[in-house]
Amino acid sequence: MAANVMLAIHEKKATVVDLYRPLRQYIASAYSERDAATADDDLCAVRDLRAAAVESPSLPDSSSLEQRCAALLAYARALALVEARFPISPDRAHVHSLSFTWHDAFKTNKKVSLPSVHLEKAAVLFNLGAVYSQIALAADRTTDVGIRTACGAFQSAAGAFAWLRESGVAAKAVAAGATTVDLTPDCAAMLEKLMLAQAQECFLEKVIAGGKPPALCSKVARQVGVFYEEAYAALCAPPLSQHFDRTWVSHVQLKAAQFYADACYRFSLDLHQQEEIAQEIARLKIGMNALADAKKAAKGVAAPLLDSVNKLESNMKTNLERAMKENNSVYLMRVPEAGTLGALPAASLVKSTSLAEVLDASNERLFSSLVPDGSMKALSKYTEMVDDIIRTQAEKLQQSSEITRVRLKEMDLPDSILSLEGNVSIPADLKEDVEAVQISGGPAGLEAELQQLRDLNRVNQELLVQTEEMLQKEASEDAQFRTQFGSRWTRPQSSTLTKNIQDRLNLFVGNLKKAAASDALIERDVKESYPLMSILDRRPIESALPSISRPIMSLDGNEDAIVGALKQSLRQLESLGAQRAGLEDHLKEMKRKDDILPKLMAGVGAHDDLFRKEIAKYDPICAEIADNIVAQEQLLLQIQEQNAQFAAVFNLDDYKVARERCYKQIAAAVAKYQAIKKNMNDGLNFYVSLQDATGKIQQQCGDFIMTRNIQCREMIEDVQRKLAGFNLSSSSHNTNTPRSSSVPPDQHSPSPPPHDAHAQSSYGAPPGGDPRPVYSQPESRPPYSQPYPNYGGPPQQPPYGAAHPGQYQQHPQQHQPPPGHDYGQPAYPRWRGPYYSGQQPQPQQPVNLTNLTYRRNQITE
Repeated sequence: MAANVMLAIHEKKATVVDLYRPLRQYIASAYSERDAATADDDLCAVRDLRAAAVESPSLPDSSSLEQRCAALLAYARALALVEARFPISPDRAHVHSLSFTWHDAFKTNKKVSLPSVHLEKAAVLFNLGAVYSQIALAADRTTDVGIRTACGAFQSAAGAFAWLRESGVAAKAVAAGATTVDLTPDCAAMLEKLMLAQAQECFLEKVIAGGKPPALCSKVARQVGVFYEEAYAALCAPPLSQHFDRTWVSHVQLKAAQFYADACYRFSLDLHQQEEIAQEIARLKIGMNALADAKKAAKGVAAPLLDSVNKLESNMKTNLERAMKENNSVYLMRVPEAGTLGALPAASLVKSTSLAEVLDASNERLFSSLVPDGSMKALSKYTEMVDDIIRTQAEKLQQSSEITRVRLKEMDLPDSILSLEGNVSIPADLKEDVEAVQISGGPAGLEAELQQLRDLNRVNQELLVQTEEMLQKEASEDAQFRTQFGSRWTRPQSSTLTKNIQDRLNLFVGNLKKAAASDALIERDVKESYPLMSILDRRPIESALPSISRPIMSLDGNEDAIVGALKQSLRQLESLGAQRAGLEDHLKEMKRKDDILPKLMAGVGAHDDLFRKEIAKYDPICAEIADNIVAQEQLLLQIQEQNAQFAAVFNLDDYKVARERCYKQIAAAVAKYQAIKKNMNDGLNFYVSLQDATGKIQQQCGDFIMTRNIQCREMIEDVQRKLAGFNLSSSSHNTNTPRSSSVPPDQHSPSPPPHDAHAQSSYGAPPGGDPRPVYSQPESRPPYSQPYPNYGGPPQQPPYGAAHPGQYQQHPQQHQPPPGHDYGQPAYPRWRGPYYSGQQPQPQQPVNLTNLTYRRNQITE
């Protein structure tokens, strides 16, 4: 799936503001000149932070965007400290002559100026979300790293807009006075949904590229569409309906339709696999109609987005035509109406990243000197009191939840209820093992792997036979020349040169026989163990488990009442657990919002009185926690009695025994399958290693034969020259003897072949043999020899005596050896080696197969 067009947000622009002078004047007037001098460095730091975060223009490269993001975060933390110490607000005695001016990000001609730190904070958070969106858009989503970067940045952008809305900063900015639309809570909520939609879209690109099943891709695509639909709904409602450019609205609208249609398309692929052709047709039609309607309303959207939509529409049309054709000719199913179909399932894989940690200013030291030491110590003491309450209550809640889990496990609940309803379960670790077996093919797929072992054994046998035949052919031809030329044929015999290679081939043959025997043991083990392992082919595996059945004969007919009461109690217990989770979250939220620093700095009343008043806020929630724990204990006692009745009526003891027996059977089947699978993998590794080693030996044989081929040609030329010289010497004593007459036969050396300049068999051909060269390339290469060089034929040079007249005059040095030339040495330096000196060739990096023998330790006779 090609990377789709996405949106990034431009930052808000601000005017330059001098923070140093107004803040210093306030400190000098509200505290003292000495405090102002002490805070001078902090004031300069705040001024520089604002300049880096607000006044510096953003650059397009990713590194500058990261730096800008860091600058915005640092300034946001500094503003949190400024807010607590300086009354920069219209409704308070604000800092003299300090006002912030910000332009709307979407309509830059609109701006607002207010003496409000909340406006400044809201604008900085908005720009933080905008920079995160730019980082995401700049990422290369065609790579795994890029798509992860884009997805994380979009979620961080969503987190910035969520914080802007949820923390109340946007609401406070609006309450401070007339502000621009982009800083309203409604706009922040819309931008959060837009960023989540684009983050989910990144996940969709990842799962599609990873080849995930169509059903999963459909769920992810549907959630993309849901996010875009929520953003589009916000864009169509006041105050945003008249604020954004039409192209933005069209883009979001078309994206919503595109991914709804994409979800229908991928859902239809899954339906097609299940042969649900009628529903497939209905889903495709719904998706195509949604695309058609959105395209009519889309104005000014980017061309790549239209291309992506058109491509999706084309694919859906093709599949629809195919499905309708199959339905009309084969299935003949009635296509359901669109209103009768359920909603497409969705799966959200993204969420707004919490910025609480990166925006936490608790570790910042700016303006720490402006807080009196007594107030700081008092604040620390109060914080310890709150932490103690939260820690104590959290431990009670966690302990209560653990008691519930253990007690239910002892009573085998709610598993026994689910089993009665047919929803049996299997331990998670065992289920993972079974799923791994099924993904790898299961017992039914072992036959294919057995066949692969057979094929690899056959391939290795053929390679060894081919290599042996090459050596035998060379040795046979060498023997023929040795018979033909007798004592003149002085090169070493082939058998002395190929002994090492032949020994290794014999070793490989022995290993291959042992491997075949091991394969037979595996095949027998698969056949004998298949009845045990066949349970692993059950899909889902839970269908192999026993289930609780109702009694054959009911005595008083109260089974349904017992089950209903027990289920009702379990639902109540679940509600209590959810309530405990909410209470714990409420405690943490109370602590986050519990800021008594302004009251401590005001110095109204004694600290102890203030602490008692403030700490009392936590009493109601502590009482709720205590009530929850008591109610849970009573409910557990009631469930224990009800479960005892349930176990007696439905004979749970026998069910548990049968279930444990089935668990053991499945575990034994998994263990057997894994053992067989390991043996097969050992076999495959052995055959691959053996094939590689055999191939290297085959290549060595080819090099050896090529070298022997060149040596053979040189020796034949040498013998023929000597015989030709003998003929010329004889003719000098008998001038009546024709040049073409044969030399008298020699009892110890064979006669050379007739020398005819126009017709002569190739050198080295045995008497009466094929006129082709002895080492010529075979008509067809044997199978499995492609990876190795074409070592069958000699260099393409004309044989002795077959050249055209005058040819040797141009290159006499090729046929006139220098004085003292030793024909036992190679004619060319590159062929100098052991094959000429009679030494046995050294293998080129031989593969050590000593430890490569194919063993089956787990298989017994």
